[in-house]
Amino acid sequence: MQGGVVIFPTDTAFGIGCRMDDADAVNRLFGMRKRPPTQATPVLVSDFLMAKDYLLEIPENVEKKLIEPYWPGALTVVLPCRTDKVPSLVRGGGANLGVRMPNHETALEIIKHVGVPILAPSANFHGEKTPYTFSDLDPELTKLVDFVVEGECSVKQASTVIDCSGEPWKVLREGAIKITL
Repeated sequence: MQGGVVIFPTDTAFGIGCRMDDADAVNRLFGMRKRPPTQATPVLVSDFLMAKDYLLEIPENVEKKLIEPYWPGALTVVLPCRTDKVPSLVRGGGANLGVRMPNHETALEIIKHVGVPILAPSANFHGEKTPYTFSDLDPELTKLVDFVVEGECSVKQASTVIDCSGEPWKVLREGAIKITL
């Protein structure tokens, strides 16, 4: 994934990704998906330490109540990030970043190999159906990427997204993990 854009399976859905630190690839991914530049995109990390490198201080209650019990897994946590290390386009121009550690061997190996977080919106054109199986992938999108990794998604449901950038926390999207705040 050295500058490329790849479609790959995760535990939740097929994602389309690139290195977070490659501006050309990030721009290309947004263009391919027709994603609005004001809409932040989630990133995937291979472990908690990788997340800590890109986020501001992670509150202890977020770590204990959300990250420890649900990572790896289908939970995306939104927190203030290091804007010097996270491109504006990835943040949607804001100061927060949605981060998730997938519970999927293939996805984790890709992230570990790359060594930095990877963008991971679902592998579809903006506003279209989320692909949960390989056959769900839009051939028009797969023609645009550099590589497609075949595989299975075990959960086949979107991740739950919780905004922890302020109090009280807010569920932005109810997904595979049911959490009562």
